[in-house]
Amino acid sequence: MITVNGVEHEFSGLTVVSLLERLSIETRGVAVAVNGVIVTRSNWPSTSIPDASAVEILTAAAGG
Repeated sequence: MITVNGVEHEFSGLTVVSLLERLSIETRGVAVAVNGVIVTRSNWPSTSIPDASAVEILTAAAGG
């Protein structure tokens, strides 16, 4: 089980890329942190998300 933006999910054994795909999140303008550490986009395919992790997915928004 992992927590994504404060919501628990029964996911395990995922990479950052597979998590975004499973959640149907468009990757343009997105930043991801796993357990408080920002994961660079180039590392998404190789970064595994351990069980009990806290993941934050942030999307850039236009405006001001």
